[in-house]
Amino acid sequence: MIKGLRLLLAAAALALGAAGGASAVDPEPGDFDYYVLALSWSPTWCEAEVAAGDAPDQCAPHRDIGFALHGLWPQYDDGGWPEYCDTAERDPSRGQSAAMKDIMGSPGLAWYQWKKHGRCSGLGAAPYYDLSRRAFEKVRMPGIGGKTMSAEAIESAFLDANPWLAPDDLIVTCAGGKLREARICLSRDLAPQACAADVRADACRAGAALDVPPIP
Repeated sequence: MIKGLRLLLAAAALALGAAGGASAVDPEPGDFDYYVLALSWSPTWCEAEVAAGDAPDQCAPHRDIGFALHGLWPQYDDGGWPEYCDTAERDPSRGQSAAMKDIMGSPGLAWYQWKKHGRCSGLGAAPYYDLSRRAFEKVRMPGIGGKTMSAEAIESAFLDANPWLAPDDLIVTCAGGKLREARICLSRDLAPQACAADVRADACRAGAALDVPPIP
């Protein structure tokens, strides 16, 4: 019943020109089915930032960041996701967000991910940050920097490094011919699970050669 209502409301939102994917109703914290663990290839982002004349700390050579935690996103099995939920939980302190810098690149990103996604998890800020860290640390990152690879080869590298994952549990996204992210689908208790169709729809075109910029 609830999932059917979600689909009807999502269709109505699209008909009205609303942003696709996100829930069209005021979402309730904790009302979701699974998580997407989004892992950004930091060198791709840094190339764009440096080209634009910026030099964020995340991109400094001493940081040595490859895959960084973009976020842990609640998702619906039938498509879409909740975001910007109203929650009675307190927002994280500056210190709590700053403590996520080692895996997320910046405290600002940690705060934004809490605001957009964490408030929908049904968790408090500290447990959500802890769950995000545990999800990130559960994944062994393959060594792929400084190569040209297909999306399938990148996915295979993840599967080789993480035999607990199945092919349907992850996708690779790209932009401008470069690796952008790896996204891994996890249950609410962080067990692997197959990604829903809307997540798979964001995958790179099969066979496309992707530039994987090296870690600075």
